[in-house]
Amino acid sequence: MQTSTVESEANRLREKIEKDFAEARQRTLDLLEPLRQEDLYRQHNRLMSPIAWDVGHIGNFEELWGIRSLPNSGEVFPELDEMYDAVKNPRSVRDKLPLPDREELRSYLTQIRRAVLERLRSVDFSSETHPLLQDGFVYQMLLQHEYQHNETILQTLQLKLGDPYVPTLPLRSLPEENPEVKGMVDIPSGDFFMGTDQVSGVYDNERKRHRVHLPSYRIGIAPVTNGEFLEFVDAGGYRNRELWSAEGWAFVTESEIDAPKYWFRNSDGGWMTRSMAIVGPLNLRRPVIHVCWHEAEAYCRFVGMRLPTEAEWERAAAWDADREESLLFPWGNSPWSSERANLDMLGMMTAEVGAYPSGVSPVGCHQMIGDVWEWVSSDFTSYPGFEAFPYDEYSKIFFGTDYKVLRGGSWATRPGAIRNTFRNWDYPIRRQIFSGFRVASDT
Repeated sequence: MQTSTVESEANRLREKIEKDFAEARQRTLDLLEPLRQEDLYRQHNRLMSPIAWDVGHIGNFEELWGIRSLPNSGEVFPELDEMYDAVKNPRSVRDKLPLPDREELRSYLTQIRRAVLERLRSVDFSSETHPLLQDGFVYQMLLQHEYQHNETILQTLQLKLGDPYVPTLPLRSLPEENPEVKGMVDIPSGDFFMGTDQVSGVYDNERKRHRVHLPSYRIGIAPVTNGEFLEFVDAGGYRNRELWSAEGWAFVTESEIDAPKYWFRNSDGGWMTRSMAIVGPLNLRRPVIHVCWHEAEAYCRFVGMRLPTEAEWERAAAWDADREESLLFPWGNSPWSSERANLDMLGMMTAEVGAYPSGVSPVGCHQMIGDVWEWVSSDFTSYPGFEAFPYDEYSKIFFGTDYKVLRGGSWATRPGAIRNTFRNWDYPIRRQIFSGFRVASDT
């Protein structure tokens, strides 16, 4: 009886993986559907890869980990490894690579997926001891990798040269008539558990779970809105040297920016914004988006605040003091739904602050998951007891002072690639990402 139960659970896991793989691949293909050949192979911005490289890299990564890294497996296209090596080929040179044409790419993805599924069907999860296969770890990693590249592709499409990107995905209307949400939440001093000890479905940089003590602090009940950031713009914040660090001021003066990316003025001087092909007047109640870490830091100085630390952010999002446990999502441990957070490209833009009351965290913070990735003050460093798994190049080589952490996901993030413990990171000058922030202060 016990053996049959274990086998049934293994079969259910296998079926779920196959279903999730099919859904993830269809989303990738749907994103590519409106694109012409030149759109796929053009380098729309030096910060980003040609979209065709991202697509091929999805397949190469899947072959490497879903076939070659597993016992009793062969190879399919090892000759493509060097071309799709993200470390050897930085984004700035990927347009020079001999990328396969559109049909070859699609055939490549199909052949790799067929081989991965064939290998999956021979996996005995009920008795498997290989670390990549325990609890389906490697398949969850492959899914998240494709999800993350979907968002990377959307970043590129927002930068697209020529006509703006018009998705064929059906878009949903975002919630309207939202209650006004503003102010700060007071968090008392105390301990909480940060990170996770889970292995399958998470990345190595999220481990290990460890106790953190925080003094009392205050954190924004919601992300900073366009209306709030506009006050900084109108007050000459981009021209006020006193609000910027030395690095931030050097970036501002060199780049000559005077507003968030994708803000522009109409013929009457009013502010407009663009998200893909959606252009309209600046909505003052939506979270500000496409700002870099330096802009976030300067705004915080302008209002007498600061950015939250990574630990402060996670405690406000995850810690349920009544139950003395960390939650998987701000709303609890149940899966995402469209009533809880703006994820999964629902409307191809941010929703107004206060749009998701059913997604509020235990301390009362809104929209800590979805809408905008939130910059925090912390550098991207390892947790106590960190062990790289299954490879150094995901997290370990990026630890240090060069990168700042972002939390919470954005409207472009797939639900399977975000949770309270998920850690994103980027250079503090990056603005093409779907990034915003919330403020914090000492008490």
